[in-house]
Amino acid sequence: MTWIDYLIFGLYMLGIMGVGVYHFRRNKDMEDYYVGSRSIKAHHVGLSIVATDVGGGFSIGLGGVGFTMGLSGSWLLFTGLVGAWLSAVFIIPRIKQIDKKQNLMTYPDFLRQRYNAKVATLAALISGMGYLGFTGAQMLAGAKLASATILPRAPWHMDPILFALLVIAAITIVYTVIGGLKAVIYTDTIQWLILLFGLIAVTIPVTLVKIGGWQGLRSALPDHYFTLTNIAPVTFINWMVTIIPIWLIGMTLYQRMYACKNTREAKRAWYMAGIFEYPIMAFSGVFLGMCARVVFPEAEKEMALPMLIRDILPVGVTGIVISAYFSAIMSTADSCLMASSGNFVNDILERYCLRRLTARQSIRLSMLCTLIIGVLAVLLAAQFTTVLDAILYAYAFMVSGLFVPTLGAYFWKRGTSAGAMAGMVGGGVLTILLLTHVLALPGTMAAWGLDASLYGMTLSAVLYISVSLISPEYHTQKEA
Repeated sequence: MTWIDYLIFGLYMLGIMGVGVYHFRRNKDMEDYYVGSRSIKAHHVGLSIVATDVGGGFSIGLGGVGFTMGLSGSWLLFTGLVGAWLSAVFIIPRIKQIDKKQNLMTYPDFLRQRYNAKVATLAALISGMGYLGFTGAQMLAGAKLASATILPRAPWHMDPILFALLVIAAITIVYTVIGGLKAVIYTDTIQWLILLFGLIAVTIPVTLVKIGGWQGLRSALPDHYFTLTNIAPVTFINWMVTIIPIWLIGMTLYQRMYACKNTREAKRAWYMAGIFEYPIMAFSGVFLGMCARVVFPEAEKEMALPMLIRDILPVGVTGIVISAYFSAIMSTADSCLMASSGNFVNDILERYCLRRLTARQSIRLSMLCTLIIGVLAVLLAAQFTTVLDAILYAYAFMVSGLFVPTLGAYFWKRGTSAGAMAGMVGGGVLTILLLTHVLALPGTMAAWGLDASLYGMTLSAVLYISVSLISPEYHTQKEA
């Protein structure tokens, strides 16, 4: 990178911070801060969904998948298309009808309406902790990008990625603390369009010229890199199981549902998000990962794409594309931090500990909680070596406990609060035990290679249904 790229990067970051400050001054209450006054248009929300869901973390991770397995890695974001469109058809009409009457603020608010306060509180704990992990994954993505581009050297003999993690975390946390959902969504729109333009219109053509065009790429990589079948069935199943359900339980997604003016606008946003995820971002990301393997065949898989951006792009363009990558990372981390703080502040602290706060005090409390969660996310990020592992771990933790009771809340009237509690606890605990290797699967089941969350969801479903059917609440509903 040249001084021009550093200047562009610095000015870009200042501009993004300025948007955050502008909306911070306009935030009057918690509805402004968390759901954007329920007045944001579909195209802004749709692009924000993609920026939050794919973001810098999946962008870097997707490049790593393309580096490892070629075009078949695009199936990773096919899950986004399926999840978004299923939500548009089956979930949004129901949740917006409830939101119109109740003015919901969080995902647990929905469960509180369907079950009871205890279920909502447990869901808030699981969701808040899961998004803390996802935030850590985004910060790790930013650290990897920074260590390969703007911060290649670390002072005091520190590890470059650790140093970059601390720098990126500081920037991200400051931006998050002062921002709100409107700031996130409006900056997401600009940032994501810049990132897509930089990748598709600039990075891909310039890289192809560098490696000798399509023929150069074909000759440098094995044939299986150019098929869609270079993927083990168990890998495809694990991606589907761990990622699609997040569209039903994601706090960041519920905030955006509430932020849309009506059902029509929300459905348009979700359809748009699905198309941007697959095929547009899916194939762009893995293709660049393939190109990066040609240029940097010995690189660590998730470092190759940042190195490609650093070394291949023209002066000035490098600064813009890297700035857009950092912005995507910051926006996803911002959304996840807001989701986590929203769970802890709205669903726990203000309901059980601090019930008489003014609107301004509530915002200040949210900012403090966001700061604390950000620090914890940094500590968590330091424990992972790959971005994709961190993301999928966070997804698995949330999905295994929350998916089945939430699905039942929408589509099974006989589901009870006792069943929901049992499903959340059983599914979440089993997944944690399996992920941490405290509990091991039998030899045959372990050999299948299925993700731990699948076993967690299975146990969650068994407990949810069986406990619901034997609980007094079920028989009361049946008699009614």
